[in-house]
Formats: sequence, C-alpha cells, structure tokens
Amino acid sequence: MQQVSKGTTLVSEQSSATPWWRERWTWLLMAGPALAIVGCVITITLAFSNFGDQAIADGGLKRGLVVEQHSGAQPATQAR
Repeated sequence: MQQVSKGTTLVSEQSSATPWWRERWTWLLMAGPALAIVGCVITITLAFSNFGDQAIADGGLKRGLVVEQHSGAQPATQAR
C-alpha cells in the first residue's frame, strides 16, 4: 500500500470548473454536424419546392420509379 503525504492531492486544484457550454472545443466539434443538418434541410426544401412537379419530356414513360425512353412504335403483342 502506498502512503500519500498530506501535501499532495489526487485531483489538481487547477482543473477547470467551467460548464461544458463555455468550452470552445464543444462548440467547434458540434458545428460540423449542425451545419450538415442545416444544409440537408435546405437541400430537401429546395428539391421539393422547385422540382416536385416536373413533367417527363421527350416521350418518356414513367413506370413506378423507372423512367424509360418511349419510342413511337407500340410493343409487339405475342400471338397465341
């Protein structure tokens, strides 16, 4: 067992007692993800407001999420 003299302490007296919101590194580390979230919200808002109702041009055919180029000829039906 080690003996500790009366003059030494295990916890430094110089340790910062400031709350977490007053530390600069906390805000610096949170700034990146916060800016990414703001950018994502702006991008989604612009995408839905500007491009939500675009029609398919040039003879395209939309089936679900797939847009196919539609030629003038009708697809051949199979004869029985």
